[in-house]
This record gives sequence, C-alpha cells and structure tokens, in this order.
Amino acid sequence: MAIKMICSDIDGTLLQYGRKKLEGEIFDQIRALHDRGILFCPASGRQYTSLRLLFAPVADCCVFLCENGGVLFKDEHCIAENPMPRALAEEIAHDLWDRSDGQGEVMLSGQNCAYLMERGLGMLDRIQFIGNRYKVISDPSEIPEEIVKVSVYLHEGVEKYTNRFVPRWQQANCAVAGPYWIDTTTANKGVGVESLCRVLGFAHDEVMAFGDNYNDVAMLDLVGTPYIMDGAAAPLRARYPLHTPRPEDVLREFLRK
Repeated sequence: MAIKMICSDIDGTLLQYGRKKLEGEIFDQIRALHDRGILFCPASGRQYTSLRLLFAPVADCCVFLCENGGVLFKDEHCIAENPMPRALAEEIAHDLWDRSDGQGEVMLSGQNCAYLMERGLGMLDRIQFIGNRYKVISDPSEIPEEIVKVSVYLHEGVEKYTNRFVPRWQQANCAVAGPYWIDTTTANKGVGVESLCRVLGFAHDEVMAFGDNYNDVAMLDLVGTPYIMDGAAAPLRARYPLHTPRPEDVLREFLRK
C-alpha cells in the first residue's frame, strides 16, 4: 500500500537532545514528499507554536500532531482535540508536584499554551529554549481552558521517579518522554495518528512513523511501517524490526525509490 503520511517524533529522533534547530536535508525531503502528495507530520509532546517555529521553512507542507496527540493542527487551524477530564488532570498535576520530593516541576498544556508550576529548577529555561507560549501559575484551577496533557520535569532525570508515577497513572497513558520528562494524557500519539487518519481519509497502513521512546509506542504500533531509532532502549529495539540511526537516511532511500 502506498505511503500517504510520514510521522516523526522530534526530540531524540529528528532533533538530538540539546539541539535547538533542525539542519541538513530534512526540509528538502519534506518538500519533495509534499510534491509527491505525501504529508509530513511532526509528532511530539511539544505545543503547536514550538513545532511550527521548528518547521517554519516547510510548515505549509506539514500537519502537526502536538501535545502527544492532544491537539492536531493543519493550515494553522486546530482540526481535532483530545482533552483530559478536568478533575483527572488536576489530580495528576497535584500528585506530580507533591510526590516528586521537591524536585519536580509541573507543566499543564492547553491547546497552544503551557501553564507552568515551577520551582526554579530548569523547566522554565527549557520551555523558553524550545519556544513555547507559556504562563506561570500556582494552581491548576487557574487554567481557563481544557487541559490536554500534564507533564513533570525532573531536573535530576526520570530514573528515580519512573516506577513512582508510570504505574500509578496508566489510566492517563503515563510514559517516559525523554531524559527529564514524564507525560500523562488521555490521548497519545496513536490516538493522534488515528484522529489524523480519520480526518484526512488515510488508512493506518498508509502511514510510516519514526520514534525513539516509550511515548512513541502507541503510534508505532498503529502504523503500517514503524521505525525505531538505533539509540532507543533495548526493549524498544526488540519490539520493532525496522531500525535506523536517522529518519533522513530512510527518507532519502524512500524518495529515491
């Protein structure tokens, strides 16, 4: 079956941790895909403002899966949203804040704004680094819109806290989302891709996807052609037979064929 959409995680997949900008051939590849009628979809826990800035040269060639599937944008319009139940989102936020030993900072995501409960431990710097719109708050009740994702930033790393939070909040798809983040959302990247396929009229088998972490699993399990990054954890490399060091390498060969 022909590929009609290519989804890629960003941090740790297209963009190595610590880098701020995409470089090299990926923009040319996205344009070439668009010329062949194939959509490129950045699929990330980032918000729309950050993703559109990152892909500014080719934003009109893309559809955006934001907030781990909580919000979907095309042509600068939100085309679907998968919010969390408000009471659940607030309960999780308080739990992440109260049970992280004073080392966790909490981010609650709206459609296109990050609401930060911060302790001065680095989360605000990170949010400014990636270009998010944000507002500092002291309590989730201050948020005037629906909440699509709740995350905790752990400046010491996630290892000490993974078993504390991930099993507790499985009802909210709790998953490690990088070296310093644990995310919860009643959506996930699989739900996001499913929503895009429904809206755009694509079959799951017509989608290729790239990921590197556990919050990519739902997306990779859904699509017809899933790739895991060579640097992913061993259980993830064992789960998917297609591996690559860089999505650009696969796309180069895909376009050549």
